[in-house]
Amino acid sequence: MTKPPTTREPDGPASAPDGPLRRMCWIFPDRESTRAAAMWPDFFWNLYAEVAEDLGMSWTRHAPDAVTVDATVTGSPRVYVDGEPVSPQDTLFVTALYSLPYQSMDIFNQYALYAVLEQSGFYLPFPPQVSLIGNDKLATLLHLGGSPVPPIPTVRIGTGRDVDKNLHEVALRNVTYPALVKPAGWCGGGGINLARGPEDIRGLASLAQGGDTTLVVQPYLGDGTVDYRVYVVDGEPYAVMKRIPGPGSPVANASRGGAMEFPPVPDELAAATAYFAERLPIPFFCIDFLHDGERFWFSELEPDGVIAPDFDDPHRTLQRDITRARFTAYRTAHAKWLANGTGARPAGTARGTVAA
Repeated sequence: MTKPPTTREPDGPASAPDGPLRRMCWIFPDRESTRAAAMWPDFFWNLYAEVAEDLGMSWTRHAPDAVTVDATVTGSPRVYVDGEPVSPQDTLFVTALYSLPYQSMDIFNQYALYAVLEQSGFYLPFPPQVSLIGNDKLATLLHLGGSPVPPIPTVRIGTGRDVDKNLHEVALRNVTYPALVKPAGWCGGGGINLARGPEDIRGLASLAQGGDTTLVVQPYLGDGTVDYRVYVVDGEPYAVMKRIPGPGSPVANASRGGAMEFPPVPDELAAATAYFAERLPIPFFCIDFLHDGERFWFSELEPDGVIAPDFDDPHRTLQRDITRARFTAYRTAHAKWLANGTGARPAGTARGTVAA
């Protein structure tokens, strides 16, 4: 892995915060296995807490049920996290939707809680609408279909109790093979399979039926297809993670054996960022692109995309830089939110479709 470059410095020193933000609460389903719970803190959770502390804030992670809301006084909801009161003036909630198989029972609780927090006047870097758009791969491509980098052609199919009737196959007439079949809302490269014909899709749909997992079907761009994740901070391309698939793997995710590099942001992707920033005026998000050896394709939106470490750098310079820029952007956006009086609105008042 190459040593990562720093593409730009975050604005303002850590000792001069832009507002009264003191706490960032990540809402994340508490369903990790013992192995995952042991791995993720060193991978990024601990670094998130360290960077937040350097910026004069705290970072904590909570299951949805840790949040309690008392709305017995009209227009003045009181919100508690693990029994401690929090307010829109000092706390923001990160509310990206997670829907891996072991989190499926939490999906409704997550989304309903995000709506309650929004209506209670809290600043959400990912409003509920953005979380939904980012969670479903086809919703992402439709919402951002005007991208200067063309979206990868996609078919979305349900896999309910009548999947054996094959009624979804009417939408597969334009699919070319081999094709990639993947869950519409998972992450990390999980569940991605290569289908070499319609019969493979039938088999995969039958397996997906067991978990009511909606699927998307996309053209396979060929062996060696490379994935580029652009980290966008305050509407600008801050850095890029390049993921290269391992031998015989159809996907480049690290969980599937892919290798990571951190090169400069390709000019074509940097130029395209302006379009995504206009459509998604939020402080931080990731856009994933695929390169088939000749051209780029727009693949996915990741509102809470993993900021992966470069393990060749013991100081984790780029991971720390991106995280610091991200949290600084959150603090600045929160201060603007308060300055505009948005956080003081009573529950139930109108808000825009995305937070700026």
